[in-house]
Formats: sequence, C-alpha cells, structure tokens
Amino acid sequence: MNTPPAISIIIVTYNVAGTLQTCLDSIYKQQYPSLKIIIIDGNSTDGTVDIIKANINKIHYWQSEPDTGVYDAMNKAVKHLTGDWVYFIGADDELLPGFSDMALELKDPTAIYYANVFAEGSKRLGELTRYQIAKCGPYHQAMIYPRPLFDKHQYNTRYKVSADFALTLELCGDSNYHFVYKDYIICNFNHTGLSGTVIDKPFQKEKAGLVFKNFGLKTWFRYRFHKLKRRDNPRA
Repeated sequence: MNTPPAISIIIVTYNVAGTLQTCLDSIYKQQYPSLKIIIIDGNSTDGTVDIIKANINKIHYWQSEPDTGVYDAMNKAVKHLTGDWVYFIGADDELLPGFSDMALELKDPTAIYYANVFAEGSKRLGELTRYQIAKCGPYHQAMIYPRPLFDKHQYNTRYKVSADFALTLELCGDSNYHFVYKDYIICNFNHTGLSGTVIDKPFQKEKAGLVFKNFGLKTWFRYRFHKLKRRDNPRA
C-alpha cells in the first residue's frame, strides 16, 4: 500500500516539562501513520530538553536555542518541514482521535483545512463564514496547512500573541488558497495559555487594516460596525 502524505507536527516549547510528554503521547496514539514531529525549544531550563532527548527516536527534528517568542520559533520550524502538510500544536494541548480521521481527507493542495477543538468544556468553533473568519478565525490548533504555503508566508513576529490569526487573515487574501471545513474535533485545547489570557495590542490596533486589505471594503465595514458595538471588549 502507498504511504499516505506526511504531516509535520510542530511543537514550540519553553519550560514545559510538566505537559510535553502528555502532548507527545497523544501524537503517538494517532492511527495516521505519517506524522513527523518537529520541536523548536527556546533554551528551556526546567527539564524540557531531557524529555525531548528521551523521545529522540520518535522526533524528526529538534533544536534548542534562545528565540524571541513563540512565532519566531514557528518560523524556525517551518524551515525543517517534510511531507505535504503542516500542523501546529501547543505543548499543553493534546491531539484527539479525530485528527487521524481528518488527516485521511487531506486531498486538495490548495486547501487550508480546519476543523474543531475541544475547549472550555465544548466543541469549538464549527464551520465559519468568510466574515466569521475575519472576526474571530478558526483556532490555530484546528488548522492543517499545505506545506508550500510557508514558502511564501510566515508569522509576523511583531504580534506576540495573535500572529497565527494575522496569518489567517493574510491567507484569506491569497487567491492561491481557500479554506475547507471538516467536522472533526482534532485537539484538546488548553485555553489557559498565553493566547487565552493576554491581549495582543499591536494586532488589535492593526486588525481592521488587515481585514480591509485581505477581505475588502464590505467585510471591513461590517467588522468596523461590529467593533463600534463592542467598544468595551478589546478582544472582539
């Protein structure tokens, strides 16, 4: 039988000794056979590197050195991709069996596939309209990207918390790709991490401009009207 297309699974780490092994074990449990783990560590001092070394036979590539943040590490990671698809998972998240089911449906090299995560006790977020993608976007851990996308695009490291969302907005403006929803729950997402607790002020300041650039006037106007109604909520 032909080997299915490889998926690079990227984990960026910094002092995550308490959760990394559980995350790795959730990947090892997957039925999909062609998963290549890439770990970019930010020079951890808490035993994270020892865990990586203990799993070395199951890791495609790893390195440990200082970086300027999670998205700097992700940009480093995409230089070591293998196969046809790319997935990012947090070291405090866990893959669910639905990931393997979804992986079998990755057929279109121009599609950015997205599904659901389990977060805060429920399935999130379902299929999104183009406007909903502009407003809130799929979870980063719900998305599987075609590898060639990263030959052109990367994470904007000026955004310390929301560069993944900024990339989603940018990709909506790239006519070479389109978004495809699959109704699976692929990840148990830990909402207590950085993205769930810190507001990315530079991104929030520039988000409307990104919406205008990548979605056009109609969506931008609708988004601005929504913001005016939600002035008391900087995350809206």
